[in-house]
Amino acid sequence: MGDHKEQPLRVGAAVRRRRRALDLTLAVVAERSGLSVPFLSQIENDRARPSTSSLEKVADALRTTAVELLAAADPACSVDVVRADATEPPSPRPRTRSLVRGHHQMHASEFIGDHDAGREFQYRNDQLMYVADGAVEIEAEGRAYRLGRGDTLYLTGGVRHRWRATESDTRLIVVAVAEHIEAVRDRPRR
Repeated sequence: MGDHKEQPLRVGAAVRRRRRALDLTLAVVAERSGLSVPFLSQIENDRARPSTSSLEKVADALRTTAVELLAAADPACSVDVVRADATEPPSPRPRTRSLVRGHHQMHASEFIGDHDAGREFQYRNDQLMYVADGAVEIEAEGRAYRLGRGDTLYLTGGVRHRWRATESDTRLIVVAVAEHIEAVRDRPRR
């Protein structure tokens, strides 16, 4: 009762809209992402569900983020409960879970375990990183910051950064102003 309908997110239409808005062919997205044209077509037609890794590759190829694609995949609703038990069963490998569904002014994601520590992030708008469990090291503006359970790091829009978990079972919550929101004046990206 009161929960949003429990259905898996269907990102196909969001991927197709973004690809067409950039005037790209499936072949170009395939080349940029390293994924096959048939697989991308299956994603766009919701006949295949991409893994987190594949969705990130598609997002990078489309010059956006996986969070933005997921946000665009589900219609907005004014009240939504995202249940913890609605995610996949516990797994030893890293995973990401969106904490906000739909196209909203804010996005929140939970990262569990480690991830590709070499991957660099840069968001247009501000974001807050909160360590729910474990510890992380975040590199931003040429400095390394070590954060433990309960610590937060605030990043203004445009700051390039990367992070890595320094303890197993780390849970990192990232809350960001959505990319489509003109929250701050565009800053030159470094």
